[in-house]
Amino acid sequence: MTRLLLWTVVVLMLVVGGTYWAGEQTEVAVLRTSDALGRGHETKLWVVDYQGVSWVRVANPERGWYRRLVEQPRIELVRAGESQTCLAEPYDVPEIAAELDAVFREKYGLVDWWYGLLLRRHSIPVKLEPVYD
Repeated sequence: MTRLLLWTVVVLMLVVGGTYWAGEQTEVAVLRTSDALGRGHETKLWVVDYQGVSWVRVANPERGWYRRLVEQPRIELVRAGESQTCLAEPYDVPEIAAELDAVFREKYGLVDWWYGLLLRRHSIPVKLEPVYD
């Protein structure tokens, strides 16, 4: 019994570690949001370009970064060391989510499928429209 438990823990650790490692092998952006008190928060996530703008998506709309983004949609996106101020606009529309899921799958491949299996419950794509002040 102890041996089975040990092997189970080892396998789970390998799955978690492998999933994290695989997710970091493709482009990972940083999304900077602010809370109601003006404190900044950084979240690492995947990003795709679709119809001329950047998009991210939330796997579960209860995530803190998504709630902050909804409350204060002016965010900062950092890609390849370059920062861009954007206005975030969630699109909770099944057809748009399906289109963006295909774009993410094309870019991130099997890892996207795996993360979806593990984490994605109600995917909501978020359009990040650049702000030029």
